[in-house]
Amino acid sequence: MKTNYESNFHSDLSTTLANKNSGAKLSLDVCITPFSYPIYHRDDAIVVVIDVLRATSAICTAFHNGAEKIIPVATIEEAAEYKSKGYLVGAERNGIALEGFDFGNSPFSYTTEKVNGKTIVISTTNGTQAIAAASHAYKVVIGAFTNISALCNWLKLQNRNILILCSGWKNRINLEDTICAGAISKILLEGNNNFKSGDGALSAVFLYQSAQKNPFKYLRNSSHTERLSAMGLKNDIKYCFTLDKTDVIPVLDGKYLVKQF
Repeated sequence: MKTNYESNFHSDLSTTLANKNSGAKLSLDVCITPFSYPIYHRDDAIVVVIDVLRATSAICTAFHNGAEKIIPVATIEEAAEYKSKGYLVGAERNGIALEGFDFGNSPFSYTTEKVNGKTIVISTTNGTQAIAAASHAYKVVIGAFTNISALCNWLKLQNRNILILCSGWKNRINLEDTICAGAISKILLEGNNNFKSGDGALSAVFLYQSAQKNPFKYLRNSSHTERLSAMGLKNDIKYCFTLDKTDVIPVLDGKYLVKQF
């Protein structure tokens, strides 16, 4: 069964390029690493944080399976402090779940049996660092391939400037986040004259077009895909590249991530 935007993914860029010069009032751009975020920050922009492999995919899954709230923290020390207070905590570094915690950042770890109705804490190598970097934005929302249709529908209704922030890998670019940012940008630009794209967004769209027919195959030689594959986590990768597993839109509210709906 086709998802809401599957046909859009395979259309050409004519509308996208037309919108580049359409005189639209709202901006849409992509920042490829948290290190560059201060350059792109706007007080009035919604920031969409993406960490496809695997933090934002896991966060969406946890909410889909009933988590009440999620507390993202940047450091292992913060995670350990919450653990000492009795919270369920997911902690991961370099793709590896850390000993002494309840989860890593595999989406398959956040089952209904474990997270339903609970507040959990998560700290990851890249995703929670990006959330922390953007925490003072007008609004921070969580994006992934797994919630892409619901997210884009919601973003179109907000009438706000949008910045898509890729978590990358230790403040360096990675392919999977940039491609996901391109997919989101393409959906928002096509058939919509509200947004004027920055070059970051257009670059991400062009990259996405190279990968759209088979993202899993396209990304098989990317650094983090290779890293996770070597750990036996190919099912995680396939899951994270699947469109529309959920309609959950996590939003940052103070220190908590909560469901928008």
